[in-house]
Amino acid sequence: MAIVLIFIFVIIALIHFNWAIGGTWGFDAALPSNEQGERLFTPRKIDSAIVGIGLLLFAAFYAYQNAWFSLNVPNWLVVIAKWGIPAIFLLRAIGDFKYVGFFKSIKSTIFAKRDTQLYSPLCLFIATLGILLNFL
Repeated sequence: MAIVLIFIFVIIALIHFNWAIGGTWGFDAALPSNEQGERLFTPRKIDSAIVGIGLLLFAAFYAYQNAWFSLNVPNWLVVIAKWGIPAIFLLRAIGDFKYVGFFKSIKSTIFAKRDTQLYSPLCLFIATLGILLNFL
């Protein structure tokens, strides 16, 4: 399960790094918009890079937890990460009840359709695997 999470996080990180260097593949469909099709926000390239770095850190955490490498990491940080990472993705899957997540009310935009088909299920899958790993 850790290998699956590592793979997912690295792939998503690479997509964000692609956006950080000016790539546009999937960019428009990855941003929530209102009913008129106007983006709710437009991230800067640095924002995409920061998210990419965070995703790589998540991958590194699961590699560490899977004993691929060893570091002197405080136990409290491990506990926060092992529950915090799944919590982030569970909350993302649940959403804001308007534009994002399984319980969104705006469902007709390109982003909303992708979110229902791909983004929210992926976030729920990540959260589920992360939680299951905590009990193994």
